[in-house]
Amino acid sequence: MRRVYGCAAEFDTPTKLLEAARRAREAGYRKFEAYSPYAIKELDDVIPMWDPLPLMVLIAGVSGTVTAWAMQTGIAIWDYPINVGGRPLNSWPAFVPIMFELTVLFAGCTAFFGALWLCGFPLVHHPVFNVGEFARVSDDRFFLCIEARDSKFGPEDTSEFLAQFEPIAVWEIDRD
Repeated sequence: MRRVYGCAAEFDTPTKLLEAARRAREAGYRKFEAYSPYAIKELDDVIPMWDPLPLMVLIAGVSGTVTAWAMQTGIAIWDYPINVGGRPLNSWPAFVPIMFELTVLFAGCTAFFGALWLCGFPLVHHPVFNVGEFARVSDDRFFLCIEARDSKFGPEDTSEFLAQFEPIAVWEIDRD
């Protein structure tokens, strides 16, 4: 059974790519990606993305702080209480260095592994690589791929939609 990943169009200028992406957004497509040999600032406005990584790092950092405080409080008060010089058992200023260290550790590990996970690693082969001409995207071509997981996607309709922007070619991309 044939599994379709999406439809891709190849353009020779960034202005054609930008126009096609803008019109795809206006037509109601939401699951599409633009590929370019260099960054095109205007595409950020056309293809908005919500990045969950900062929130993930914040939650991990707070979890590290709470974990360090709970761990040290539990050890100092219940597991191994030692009264040194009449100080209170739960003297939080002594806990600050470890709280800082666990905050940085949890946040740093979440940033690293979260970025890898959000980027889709380890993805050995992306379906757009099935199009032989896609190799030119790192040189002088621009591609717009509307994915099949988009609710508005239909193989014939999407191919016709992309063809109206006068691309060099339009392909239906298989998953395998």
